Amino acid sequence: MNFICPNISAAEGRLFFAGQDVCSLAKEYGTPLYLMDENRIRHNCREYMSAFRSAFGENFRVLYASKANSFKQIYRIVAEEGLGVDVVSCGEILTAHSAGMDMSLSYFHSNNKTDADIAYAMEKGVGCFVADNFEEVRAIDVEAGRRGIRQKILLRLTPGIDTHTYEAVNTGKVDSKFGSAIETGQAEEILLATMALSNIDLAGFHCHVGSMVFAEDVFERSAAVMLRFIGEMHRRHGFVCRELDLGGGYGVRYVETDPYLDIAAKIADVAETVKACCEEEGIDLPKILLEPGRGIVADAGMTVYTVGTVKTIPGYKNYVSIDGGMTDNPRYALYESAYTLFCANRMDEERDFLSDVVGRCCESGDIIQPKVYMPSTIGRGDIVAVCTTGAYNYSMASNYNRLPRPPIVMLRDGESYVAVKRESLEDLLRNDL
Repeated sequence: MNFICPNISAAEGRLFFAGQDVCSLAKEYGTPLYLMDENRIRHNCREYMSAFRSAFGENFRVLYASKANSFKQIYRIVAEEGLGVDVVSCGEILTAHSAGMDMSLSYFHSNNKTDADIAYAMEKGVGCFVADNFEEVRAIDVEAGRRGIRQKILLRLTPGIDTHTYEAVNTGKVDSKFGSAIETGQAEEILLATMALSNIDLAGFHCHVGSMVFAEDVFERSAAVMLRFIGEMHRRHGFVCRELDLGGGYGVRYVETDPYLDIAAKIADVAETVKACCEEEGIDLPKILLEPGRGIVADAGMTVYTVGTVKTIPGYKNYVSIDGGMTDNPRYALYESAYTLFCANRMDEERDFLSDVVGRCCESGDIIQPKVYMPSTIGRGDIVAVCTTGAYNYSMASNYNRLPRPPIVMLRDGESYVAVKRESLEDLLRNDL
């Protein structure tokens, strides 16, 4: 049986995650339940840090893309492991700041920062803004001038790379909603306009080509495009790029058919391309940044549910309904995302019952995963576990149908602790008047 990740195992008919009995955790904390393996998070952080140190010496920064999963404890963990953070909203800024994160190591994204966002970020000491467009750059310049500071920024550019990923997460194309295109000349225009502003410290550029990238040379191709542009801007305008942020997006294994990625080898390949391009262009090697999010937390997560009903429609299909759904994991509804599922208390039984695992929401699209093989004995009260849910599950959760969000329980060295409390019914009324 393929368990996707080494922190998943089975013994005596039970599923184990991070060395702990999933059914026992479900009994102790209730379901739906997000489990997060702290040791796995730290392992993933160290893997990226080690790969970059080997490839670039100390001339790098790894930023955790906190949109993947944002809560106070995750910021404490990544900070302890030496990462900075990528934040995309005042809510993420507040959460990171409240957790004690060094905000000088934070990079603030978004294609539409309001004036209030910009002021709040400066108030909280955000180190760098990743500016999407010149309207935003102007607004940052005005607010920085009002405060008597020079604000460090990166300009987000689109290198025109097609990653062959799902369209909704393909962000590097010329016609993306993000950034300024190199191909159209707009990147050069925004560079020149930004260089003329007195309250802006333009450190370099950012790009992001998409998510769930497995293609061999996507990051190498985008790095080459960016560095050729940097070289050209140096020759034409004397601009010296101190930082190049290549974004994030490496894929992780959700199902057996997803490939394994050797992160150290991948980063080494990127470094080889980057160094060769810098030599060809006659420019100094800028500090290289990367923003893994999914790669840090996805396989550190598991979501646990209790089965409510099993419905058989002879000649058509079967349904296994669980006590969560698109409210705690909307990714199938959004992207038709693939997942690996298990019946956690029947691991020694044959999986011969083809069914759709569906949620409890009043919505026909509330599907966790179609065409899943479960034991034919599955029934009310059994425990279903969905693997690799550490990214874009809690962070995208909602209260649709007025359902409370599950808690996050962290697992560490054989122990467990609550990092985010379960929402109560009373919590749903907190802002009602």
